[in-house]
Amino acid sequence: MTSTQMEPKKKRRVAIFGATGHIGKNIVLGLYKEFELTLFARSQEKLEIFMNNNKIISKVRVLNFELFMEVDFDIIINCIGIGDPGKLKTNISSVFFITEKYDNMILIYLENNPDSLYINFSSGAAYLSNFEKPSTVTTQTNISINKLTPADCYGISKINSEAKHRILDNFNIVDLRIFGFFSRHIDVNSNFFMTDLIRCLYYDEILVTSSEDIMRDYVHPADLVSLIILIADKKSVNDVYDVYSLQPTTKFKILEEFSARYGLRYEYNKNTNLSSVTGNKHNYFTQYVHAQTLGFSPKFDSITTIIDEYDFMKDKIIF
Repeated sequence: MTSTQMEPKKKRRVAIFGATGHIGKNIVLGLYKEFELTLFARSQEKLEIFMNNNKIISKVRVLNFELFMEVDFDIIINCIGIGDPGKLKTNISSVFFITEKYDNMILIYLENNPDSLYINFSSGAAYLSNFEKPSTVTTQTNISINKLTPADCYGISKINSEAKHRILDNFNIVDLRIFGFFSRHIDVNSNFFMTDLIRCLYYDEILVTSSEDIMRDYVHPADLVSLIILIADKKSVNDVYDVYSLQPTTKFKILEEFSARYGLRYEYNKNTNLSSVTGNKHNYFTQYVHAQTLGFSPKFDSITTIIDEYDFMKDKIIF
């Protein structure tokens, strides 16, 4: 058989848990052309709406979680989590149960399929740091073990999974710590700084925020997908990588850009509290660029990412 007659390369089989989540949707749309995707989600109704809206219903497969163990996968990507701080605040214990349930399901799968690769989405909160400074390779945890807060519990749930994964070093497992993520697929009714900003633009209201500046890092969906593909090409790996954009940005910079571009009105109020159930994080980004060892080189900075994604979604927003 000549080179021109060679059979096309077989697509790798990928299971995606949490395909209706914010990150999950971006991963699905970024991978479905190159990989054979099977989607799993807790809400079949939401999944069907997502697939129809993006015209991919004939290009992916959907299964119930009960059938997961019966199918052969080369890669499993776990995007399951509680993506809305508002929901998390009312039921912080759920982060433990949900994280452990699906993580353990995949780990049992690996016992029977040791050649499969497991990519798990973790969080920068796993550092259990106050983020007065960005995280580095030497960052130490900063919690009071006898006075645990809800923010501590969120980070503990993440580091608990990471610790299990590192101990199981005979399996191919990668954890990706996300610090910030914004895309056209965000739930505009969720409770984040960016969704608050979007609501104010939509309703022509004044955004009231604290006079304190903060640093945030929003990785572009295309850069995140490129990182996943780099990991998928590894033959053997058990490691954790912080995820980062080309450059973080500040809250003040975001406000200035959205005011100049879209007419956002905002004002500062020193009494406005920016606290989050996942913890107060003044410099929530990383300087631990271990992903460089994979060849990861992000193309987009944070401010470009949120402007690009908002430009795409701004005329399609429905509250």
